[in-house]
Amino acid sequence: MRIIYQLWLRQILKYVRSKSRIIGAVGQPLLFLLALGYGLGSVFQRAGQGNYIEFLVPGIITQTILFASIFWGINIIFDRIWGFLKETMVAPVSRLRIFVGSVLGGATTSLLQGLLVLIVSLFLGFRPYSWEGVLLAALIMAVLAVSITSLGAGMGSITDNIPGFQSINQFLIFPLYFLSSSIFPIDTAPDVLKIIASLNPISYAVDALRFALINQTHFGIGLDLVVLFGTMVVLIGFGTFCFRRIQA
Repeated sequence: MRIIYQLWLRQILKYVRSKSRIIGAVGQPLLFLLALGYGLGSVFQRAGQGNYIEFLVPGIITQTILFASIFWGINIIFDRIWGFLKETMVAPVSRLRIFVGSVLGGATTSLLQGLLVLIVSLFLGFRPYSWEGVLLAALIMAVLAVSITSLGAGMGSITDNIPGFQSINQFLIFPLYFLSSSIFPIDTAPDVLKIIASLNPISYAVDALRFALINQTHFGIGLDLVVLFGTMVVLIGFGTFCFRRIQA
């Protein structure tokens, strides 16, 4: 456990010491909230869908965690370039412990960024349906962060250069986000988008957060949690498989 803790702590310290990273983590989601929330809010209300800011915040939180978690995998490439990963690998420690400690550190920083966006959204007028639901939302965010960080770790393990890593992950992440229910309601979407969104695990993360934060759900919280935890198991398995075969 000490090794896992030290690797976790390393990621946390790197995060809190990087003020620009913390500011940047809020900047892009804030831009989306302002541009989409206020820009399209009146259209959303005229369509009879209610308050768009309330609808959008769970999607923006998901976006923050999604992007932060997947790009955490780039740390594996940096550690490989600077030799830290090689030094860690030759230590008498199992690769599974190294993987767990690193992923937990990356997932924690992603979760902190998601919570920071939630706090900022409160100043923009967002109000949770209940404060008890915020605790459920934090659990959902943690599961999502662990899942996507594991995916990022797996991708970082099989990619040996930063541009390649960025290209692959942008190819994956942007469709996952924009073809989910993050920015549009599934109920009123065209049939093709309904099918795609229903097959997209990110849609279930957004839906679960909407249930926790604004008491709205399309799929039902039970199905949301089944898909979320199932996805987490699969992606942890993928990340572990790739990391065990990494050549430092």
